[in-house]
Amino acid sequence: QVQLVESGGDLVQPGGSLRLSCAASRSIFSIAFMGWYRQAPEKQRELVAAIRNSGGTNYADSVKGRFTISRDNANNTVYLQMNNLKPEDTAVYYCNVMRNYYNSGSYWGQGTQVTVSE
Repeated sequence: QVQLVESGGDLVQPGGSLRLSCAASRSIFSIAFMGWYRQAPEKQRELVAAIRNSGGTNYADSVKGRFTISRDNANNTVYLQMNNLKPEDTAVYYCNVMRNYYNSGSYWGQGTQVTVSE
């Protein structure tokens, strides 16, 4: 079992940047896949990015070239660097222990709100 705590969400203008953090309650060294999802109002939760413990990554087409996922196994933390933010990136962002590059697992954080607006 693992608890996940996200942080770093904020209100930012279009074109701005944010870095989200996901702190795990135990070592993530042995967790193969971790990822970020987001859910906008009245929309389904969607995968944003996933990372394997070997460093391999997978991104949603909508964020490729703008977002970067990374992990710091020594500090049990996963990051999501978001650049050139757009209003359509507005959502609650969730950290997840994933089953593979494409499918979520059982462990979720509480989410952090990202709002992109003038």
